[in-house]
Amino acid sequence: MIFGQDRNELRAMYRDAWLKFIARTPLTPLEAQISAVVEWHPEYHEAVSDADLDKDYTPDGGQTNPFLHMGLHLGIREQVATRRPAGIERVFSDLSEKLGDAHAAEHRMIDCLAETLWEAQSRNTAPDEKKYLERLLRLTR
Repeated sequence: MIFGQDRNELRAMYRDAWLKFIARTPLTPLEAQISAVVEWHPEYHEAVSDADLDKDYTPDGGQTNPFLHMGLHLGIREQVATRRPAGIERVFSDLSEKLGDAHAAEHRMIDCLAETLWEAQSRNTAPDEKKYLERLLRLTR
């Protein structure tokens, strides 16, 4: 596993990658991916730069968890790069063209990914790739 299981360890990876990016020091390929996603989200720069990585973000408090959101971006990018599920790279390409914006395309795809992961977690099953791809394909119509 790339990130490990510790929430603060994961968040520290985001912070460290972002601080290295700002300082213009060399980045590993993973740090470059992380910092690119952080760069797209100026609303999260403060949270990522914060020394207190133990903050809770609760939906009932109307808060979006910036680390979860950015992690979903990274998940979409990995799926596109590895072409899994089959056809996702075409969905991303078509949706990016349709919307005229790769970031907006990722956000739409994140909604499908989050719904699929939520369903799997609530049912205690593996994510349904077929249903996930069906959701993604609906975005391009």
